[in-house]
Amino acid sequence: MMAIPFSILDLSPIVEGATAADALRNSLALAREAEALGYLRFWLAEHHNMPGIASAATAVVIAHVAGGTSSIRVGSGVVIAEQFGTLVSLYGERIDLGLGRAPGTDPVTARALRRDLVGSADQFPQDVLELQSYFAAPADQVTRAVPGAGLKVPIWLLGSSLYSAQLAALLGLPFAFAAHFAPELLLQALAIYRSRFTPSAQLARPYAMICVNLIVADTERAAQRLFSSHQQAFTHLRRGRPGLLPPPIDDMSSFWSEAEKAMIAQSMRYSFVGSMASVRAGLAPFLEQTQPDELMVNVHVFDQIARRRSLALTAEIRAGLSGA
Repeated sequence: MMAIPFSILDLSPIVEGATAADALRNSLALAREAEALGYLRFWLAEHHNMPGIASAATAVVIAHVAGGTSSIRVGSGVVIAEQFGTLVSLYGERIDLGLGRAPGTDPVTARALRRDLVGSADQFPQDVLELQSYFAAPADQVTRAVPGAGLKVPIWLLGSSLYSAQLAALLGLPFAFAAHFAPELLLQALAIYRSRFTPSAQLARPYAMICVNLIVADTERAAQRLFSSHQQAFTHLRRGRPGLLPPPIDDMSSFWSEAEKAMIAQSMRYSFVGSMASVRAGLAPFLEQTQPDELMVNVHVFDQIARRRSLALTAEIRAGLSGA
């Protein structure tokens, strides 16, 4: 199997009994660990009005992480050119800018953020082109991004739909698919993106990254127990009661209904959880089927030592797959 880079998605989880400050310190520690282990990117997720997520102000958190690391690429989704121009000016060309149609929130919070869910989605292609123009900075441009104009800021399109795949192909941009919570259209989206890709000044050939949930521990039981925190949090979100990331539990059957269990299993279908042997056995055919250019892993775990341990074991799996 050809070697592909592995990267990290971090939601800066605020766990029960801790604070946002703790979560942000943990994110930096995780990024440093990822950098030492050879991961390519460390991306922060933008979600608002979520008590258990500390990464809402992604540009600020990117600065926090980039300032404490030296080589790993750092990025997220924000649409203010000057913010990312400032980040590139401070930390060099290892900053990624990911753009998605959805603001990562509910309609009420979107209004508080002054974002129109319908209007902003319809305007999204124009917004992407406008943002590109700020970095390209043609000579006759009246409004200029300072800093930002003339700087190299790689733009990604993020999504979980066929629309995002089509737009990424049309504009010749790299595409990241959120299979960690919206798996249904993954294969169709990849096929559309690759078959319709048009080369651009940024990218000569299609480049697809897939994000999955991935937790590795020394035993199957330990890994499944770690995963229960994420399962609980996702269930609370679907119940309309998002909260802090709860500690793991041994028995999920007493926590959720059979209907909830089936719903979460479907939404989190691309979750690779277990020992090194079982995760490798599940991951290898998935990578063979989807042929991603890069894999991003979401390690949404309560215990920070276990999170870093999972990253280390995943790095070993990556090395083994590359040599297979």
